[in-house]
Amino acid sequence: MGRIIVFTGKGGVGKTSTAAAHALKASREGINTLIVSTDMAHNLSDIFETDVKKEPTEIRPNLWTLEIDPNHEMENSLGVIKNTISNMMKFNNENDAETFEDIMVFPGMEELFSLLKIKELYEKNIYDLIIVDCAPTGETLALLKFPELLSWYVEKFFPIERVVLKVLRPIGKAFFKIELPDKKTMNDIEKLYYKLFELQELLKNNEICSIRLVTIPEKMIVEETKRNYMYLNLYNFNVDAVYINRVIPDNIENSFFDGWKEIQMKYTNELRAIFGSMPIYNIKWYEVDVVGMGGLERIVDDSLDDKDIFKVLKKTANERFQKIDSGYKLEVYVPFTDKSNLDMYESNSDIIIKLGNFKRSIPMPDVMKKYFISTAKFVDNYLCIYFEEKVN
Repeated sequence: MGRIIVFTGKGGVGKTSTAAAHALKASREGINTLIVSTDMAHNLSDIFETDVKKEPTEIRPNLWTLEIDPNHEMENSLGVIKNTISNMMKFNNENDAETFEDIMVFPGMEELFSLLKIKELYEKNIYDLIIVDCAPTGETLALLKFPELLSWYVEKFFPIERVVLKVLRPIGKAFFKIELPDKKTMNDIEKLYYKLFELQELLKNNEICSIRLVTIPEKMIVEETKRNYMYLNLYNFNVDAVYINRVIPDNIENSFFDGWKEIQMKYTNELRAIFGSMPIYNIKWYEVDVVGMGGLERIVDDSLDDKDIFKVLKKTANERFQKIDSGYKLEVYVPFTDKSNLDMYESNSDIIIKLGNFKRSIPMPDVMKKYFISTAKFVDNYLCIYFEEKVN
């Protein structure tokens, strides 16, 4: 079973150099590694000082690079999804069909194809480790939550068989252990839904996929890092490490840096207090740009000596669904917030949780139709939702 490590953080904090240094370290240790960029800025070419292509290319032993071009992936793959959906629809005239062609490229499609490409590469089982250098925070969150969001729309707007829904709804599958139907019995739209489900399962499998936060010790960046962690947990992704980049070394004896050192110490201590339950790595500030193999070697040698750095470093139970005496309880981990920032309501068979500008719909399995939400509490960073059986 391979590994996927996703690096994310605010723009300009050093995600690409951090991800690239990990890829170099892994390749030096004989781990067959692919580093993938989903950022349209395509910084991998700059950091490795080589032409990174649209298909995996080996640039040194055990080190492969890929800059995903969503438009390229869409051209190759969109036809399959487009045909799947168009087969479910009837067009009154040619203009309707042309309009359908236009609206098929809706916001988020590019992100979807980036993720499907990563899933495809993982399933080929060529690489021991896939490292993903993501776009800045907001785009990363959009990227990671899109499969769940799209599958929710597919469920609402297309006539998927009830047996498939009961199986694929995440809580239903995890808790009630229902077996999947034979793929041959599924229609095209069910196969699309199942593909999205598999993608979610891969990204949220904390044995395979880890999200790692890159930050720098400055007030605004620290606050965004906390929000990023909060939203990633809301969507049930496993964050297992934090990297504090551009830390000025103590051995620099120059009064010009004294004020910066004090500021950095303050926010480094804050980050360690906040994220103390998971591994935290300091990456030092360098006097020159970190580019090329030589620059990346410095990061590896100075900061990445942990022999377990490619393992899953921490697992957080972001969602817990359990049977209790009065019915059922669902717990959702949402750190760095309080109940005044949370809103929750029931819509048909979904639980809707709103946190700031983000909203997540959690589908309930069919068996929960007999239950209603009796109460909800916010306890120790968990939103606890209690269900009791309806009385006829």
